[in-house]
Amino acid sequence: MRRLRVLATILLAGVGFAAAHAVLGQGAPPGPMTPQPGIQPEKPPPLAQLPNNTIRVQASEVVAPVVVRDKNGEMILDLRRQDFHVFDDGVEEPIEHFGLGGEPLSIVLLVENSERITPLLPAIRKSGIVFAQPVLGETAEAAILEYDSSVRTLVKFTTQPDPLQQAINNLEAGDDGANLYDAMQRAISLLEDRPQGQRRILLVVGEGQDTGSRSKLGEVLRHAQLANVTIYSVGLSTTAAMWRTKPDDGPAPMPPVPTGDERQDEVNREMQSGGDLMALAIWLLETGKNAIGPNALAVASKSTGGLHVSTLKDRGIQKAMDAIGGELHAEYTIGYRPPLNKPSGYHEIRVTVDKPGVTVRTRPGYYLAPPDS
Repeated sequence: MRRLRVLATILLAGVGFAAAHAVLGQGAPPGPMTPQPGIQPEKPPPLAQLPNNTIRVQASEVVAPVVVRDKNGEMILDLRRQDFHVFDDGVEEPIEHFGLGGEPLSIVLLVENSERITPLLPAIRKSGIVFAQPVLGETAEAAILEYDSSVRTLVKFTTQPDPLQQAINNLEAGDDGANLYDAMQRAISLLEDRPQGQRRILLVVGEGQDTGSRSKLGEVLRHAQLANVTIYSVGLSTTAAMWRTKPDDGPAPMPPVPTGDERQDEVNREMQSGGDLMALAIWLLETGKNAIGPNALAVASKSTGGLHVSTLKDRGIQKAMDAIGGELHAEYTIGYRPPLNKPSGYHEIRVTVDKPGVTVRTRPGYYLAPPDS
């Protein structure tokens, strides 16, 4: 028995040494991780297959998409991990995850099909091929939802482009409602359930107006922050739609009715006029309140580091899709863990690069939910 105990001790020590050696040898590769042509990146296991001791607390890691452009507006794609610095509430944090394109994507395409945008449906249908090819790419899965006064799933998550393109080609006009915020909440919930190794993207094609959602815009943006969802958006032009409708199709939407809350009324006016979108995004994240106006999609994209493209002509929808697809597969991704003692609420993110004369776009911050939420 004594010999058996000694032998068991030696074996356990050997296994421990081998495991430690394997972990120490797994250094992160230097520089951006560019995708290799024809090679599919390995997908992480589903959450159900992860070990029991895996941390599942939301916002245990903050993921920040980063786009760097030169003075001519061209994307810079040759930066390395050591060129980036990320600051959490002004304090620099070590970058634990770094990549450039190539990571698997989970995308929800959310399309408005209300009566109001009926004249634009032919152009939206034509954008199906752009979504199913350049946007989807080779490393993405996607689902499609449509919304008017309700939200409906057209295609569940798939990596096959044909059902996605077919669903977009067959879009039909719905009713006169546009519950945008409820639809965004549903889409974010779907993305929240995807594997944690996937980059989570919500792509909204709509006017940016909401006509009666129960969800508040601030709550939606908080949800996106907690789930590490980046919101991209293609803003359909109300003006362009009205040019194509008959005069008796109804009056233009009226400005929001005053609420009696001075600050809330000021925010709604700024949403109408397209004021300081970043300031609006931060206010909504901090308060969780609502805001009414045609710039909701632009604010949503600002708050998560995504891109908003406004369109005025039919052909602009396809070009906007193509521009977004180009970014999705060529942006940097930075991940870091915020300090454990962070209080609940909104926290600022700032990313800089060691290269002069460039512009850096990323999410402005993140929201931590209270422990009992």
